Amino acid sequence: MLRFACFAAAASLMLAGCSDSAEDADQAAATLDIPEVAPGDISLETMKEVTKTLSSDEFEGRAPGTPGGAKTLEYLVEQFKQAGLEPGNKGSWYQDVPLVEITSENFQPLTVNGGDKKLSFSYGDDWVGTTYRETDSIALKDSELVFVGYGINAPEKNWNDYAGLDMTGKTAVILVNDPDWESEASEGPFNGKAMTYYGRWTYKYEEAARQGADAALIIHDTYPASYGWNVVESSWSGPQAYAQRKDKGADQTMLNGWVQKDVAMKIMSATGHDLGDLMEAAKKPGFEPVDLGASISTGFDNTVRTFDSKNVVGVLPGNERPDEYVLYTAHWDHLGHCKADDTGDDICNGAVDNATGTAALVAIAAAQKKAGPTARSQVFLAVTAEESGLLGSEYYGANPVVPLEQTVAGVNMDALSLAGEAKDVTVMGMGKSQLDGFLESALKAEGRVATADPEPQNGYYYRSDHFSFAKRGVPMFYIDGGQDLVDGGTEAGAAYQADYTENRYHGPKDEYDPNWDWNGVGKDLQLFYRLGRMLAMSSSWPNWNDGDEFRAAREESCAASDAGC
Repeated sequence: MLRFACFAAAASLMLAGCSDSAEDADQAAATLDIPEVAPGDISLETMKEVTKTLSSDEFEGRAPGTPGGAKTLEYLVEQFKQAGLEPGNKGSWYQDVPLVEITSENFQPLTVNGGDKKLSFSYGDDWVGTTYRETDSIALKDSELVFVGYGINAPEKNWNDYAGLDMTGKTAVILVNDPDWESEASEGPFNGKAMTYYGRWTYKYEEAARQGADAALIIHDTYPASYGWNVVESSWSGPQAYAQRKDKGADQTMLNGWVQKDVAMKIMSATGHDLGDLMEAAKKPGFEPVDLGASISTGFDNTVRTFDSKNVVGVLPGNERPDEYVLYTAHWDHLGHCKADDTGDDICNGAVDNATGTAALVAIAAAQKKAGPTARSQVFLAVTAEESGLLGSEYYGANPVVPLEQTVAGVNMDALSLAGEAKDVTVMGMGKSQLDGFLESALKAEGRVATADPEPQNGYYYRSDHFSFAKRGVPMFYIDGGQDLVDGGTEAGAAYQADYTENRYHGPKDEYDPNWDWNGVGKDLQLFYRLGRMLAMSSSWPNWNDGDEFRAAREESCAASDAGC
């Protein structure tokens, strides 16, 4: 989550990780300036009210570019003002984020022609897809099917699933996750069971486009994907928002989509292949792509709309080093109208995901304001279009309101747990950076412990807005609710998470419940408050640990500037 470099030799001992010799992580952590912080006066009533309001039907699921999205932006500015924040973007509360919305409809069946065999699959039940191209219609016709394993081209790992292949006129059929996801340990060419970015669907579509493919179809498999087909169908149906591209998406594939695993099995069988055998081959170094000897066709119409969404930016200026910044982030958007449930409800309200995190921005900002100014400035950033691929945070990362080399670190809040009070917190990316020292101190003050992500194979570290900053070197906390509940232990914690994932995540039933237990949220808010305030009062610049994938980005960023870091 971070990157770092040294500039003032006389101050090097005060800057965490500031050493030309890349000190041992433990030794570097010992130099961190980690101040003690008193608990904040955080209003749970504010949390409840903001969460309830943002997830009401009036806000229509908070989709960017809709009336519900506009209401959300207005409401957040009002709440930021009440919390005591100042406009954070040169006198404005907003940062414009240019987007394009593509609504696809009139889907033709996905047909597969393999010799004398012809298969036809229906949209929704069997496959889903869309396009990133700003065009009135898509006509994919007789595109050759090629199985490309996990669809990875990683020169640094000596791995290329597209080796020797010209993808012009072809459709890539791709496995979800990365090759060693079934490992019991988090070790291997792709970090074992801990997913890397190569395992994310976003990467697979990006790489297929770079290879010149007509289309890319990912084979859905619930466990390595970490979500069921219902999530895929809900998320990929209806209007889809993307960052505007100068070429209007001409360099993208015509179609990016998913197919059910049993659909993939039928296709493989019809073309004389066995999906299980192909999956085994794809795990091994030296895998070669397989021409399936078949082609696919489909088509659909598009309605294209360009618009600006907005990030909301508020700041509490520091009183000693105001040009050094600590960041709080949460995404305000959700899916808007989506596939209706069995009651006919088609609003994905996003109460947990992420009205809770957005409400936390407001509640923590008010508490920080009440506690008085910190040495460093604190930025509160509510970003748009996370559900469309981290678009708002990605835009901010590429066009930062405050320089990233002057951004010390940050706290991302996404889908707070309402399972009740826990003895621990779940830390995504634990062990990656010196932020662990701040976390250990804060948890000790609260009598809790840190638990590593129990499902690193799901790649949660790459699925929220902190990633847009981490990949550019800024250290970011991403902390989820605990697994070991005070009432019921780990069994109850696992049951809560399973129920939410299966029954409410990205669906119409993620609604506000007046019977929620907010005690755990209160504890987590105190932790987020402490972490941000500790960083804002500290003189240290925590770095990524030596050897971490993001350390080089931090060092490059800092080396390019005379300020910050």
